[in-house]
Amino acid sequence: MTTEENLARAKAAQRRQGIAARQALGPAARRAADAAICARVASLAAWRQAGRVLAYAAFGGEPDLSALLEGCGKQVAYPVCGEGCTLTAALPAPVDGWEAGAYGIRTPVLARARILPPDGLDLVLTPCTAFDAAGRRVGMGKGYYDRFLPRCARAAVYGIAYEAQKVDAVAAGPLDVRLDGIITEKGVYQWK
Repeated sequence: MTTEENLARAKAAQRRQGIAARQALGPAARRAADAAICARVASLAAWRQAGRVLAYAAFGGEPDLSALLEGCGKQVAYPVCGEGCTLTAALPAPVDGWEAGAYGIRTPVLARARILPPDGLDLVLTPCTAFDAAGRRVGMGKGYYDRFLPRCARAAVYGIAYEAQKVDAVAAGPLDVRLDGIITEKGVYQWK
């Protein structure tokens, strides 16, 4: 088995474990964890100073940031997945601005959205399926964020996850982007 195959298997295992861990949270524990994560994000200097944020609409048991994002006074864009595993930061239109996009995820309607360029973002909040304390994350496996994040030259980039998704060391390859930190209900792991 090649090194690439071993890496892919290790990531797949961490992805499965992380998704199972987040889906195992009961409703009360999830609500409490989501509230704690939102409070931790709100306490970050990067959040307070940000005018343009790329966040995400929670899907598949991901931490829900909607309590923080709705009415926050910032331009909050959401990812739109495109062909070739591209990602676009789109501000949803105020009326009829949402649809079920790729993978069934709540997504801005691109034709009615305003696009924010990656280099114009101040903060990116990305979901994780698994993470480690060194700022590495495992996503869903297509590489959308790993292709997009290098273009976010001036943005602080934080992963969002539940503490139960933490692993000792993420199976990371040379194309996997290390984040500025990871935010969970228990704390903020920063390596920068």
